[in-house]
Amino acid sequence: MRPVGVIANPMSGKDVRRLLARASRVTPESKRDQVSRAVVGAVASGAPHILLLKEPMRISALAIEGMKLEAKFEMLDIGARLDAGDTQRAALAMRDRGCGALIVLGGDGTNRAITQVWQDAPLVSLSTGTNNVFPTMVEATIAGAAAGLVASGGVALEEVSTQAKLVHLEHIHPVADERVLAVIDAVRLEGDNVGNMTPVEPSMIREVVLARAEAGSVGMSPIGGLIEPCGRDDDFGVLARCVPHEAGGRTLRVPISPGLFRTVHLSEVRRLELGEWVDVPGPGVLAFDGDREITLREGEVMRACVRRDGPHMIDPGRAMRLAAERGLLSGRGHFQDSMGEGGGMDCC
Repeated sequence: MRPVGVIANPMSGKDVRRLLARASRVTPESKRDQVSRAVVGAVASGAPHILLLKEPMRISALAIEGMKLEAKFEMLDIGARLDAGDTQRAALAMRDRGCGALIVLGGDGTNRAITQVWQDAPLVSLSTGTNNVFPTMVEATIAGAAAGLVASGGVALEEVSTQAKLVHLEHIHPVADERVLAVIDAVRLEGDNVGNMTPVEPSMIREVVLARAEAGSVGMSPIGGLIEPCGRDDDFGVLARCVPHEAGGRTLRVPISPGLFRTVHLSEVRRLELGEWVDVPGPGVLAFDGDREITLREGEVMRACVRRDGPHMIDPGRAMRLAAERGLLSGRGHFQDSMGEGGGMDCC
């Protein structure tokens, strides 16, 4: 049996893009309650050991406060500073402790941060971010139960997961030393700035490389998805090229951010075969899963392709069906949940 890890990003779902659109912020209290439900699910399905992140907002600490469950709870102190590095240090610590499944509360950016340091992590991702194409829309209790089934060995990871697609990027003229990956989209913007946190201005979009082009999503993904849909299980990616509004092109109304429909002008939308490289020429700013990170100068080129070599995305529904077929939750005696009397909790 292996531990279940829980990473609740305290900063996800709180940036200015939500405030400038029409979306409420995701509160620490909401994340706390989801962590509580996920932990109960994990322990009920057989996880004996839960690893959580110690951080200044105390989301996970408060989530397990007063719980009476027959499991060992351990708070990992990675020196959290409430920045993107916290998520990566937590993922590395949980990988090193042998986590069999990782429950993640965040959006596309949070999952990208984990993927950059643990590319094939076994994930159940819950949506608490600004861009939420990558996470699974599932009740936290069931997400926790699925993670517990995998970590305890009741079901094998290979039986209940699909390896995610990733956008891989490399520089012909390097502008960054670290490996560059995106879990959903890599975008070149003209006239934007690194670090800008406002919703993307559609007239600035030039190239969009998508691992998933979901018609029913918000953000960059539907730019491809409303023309050439591409889901998690489809073995291809999508390339969309856009032009300035005055240049014409095919118009498309896109939900760029929650509550914000805008018009983009398309010159090309097509499938990308897995492993097919495409050039993204400068100048411009490169954004990955919503975050503007790299300035691409005139004459510099970023190459991008889509591969299926990312995290193992655990399917909670599939895990629970196998649990039913195998009787994994039956005949196991009385389970005392966190709201009842008795039981015990070992927290260190």
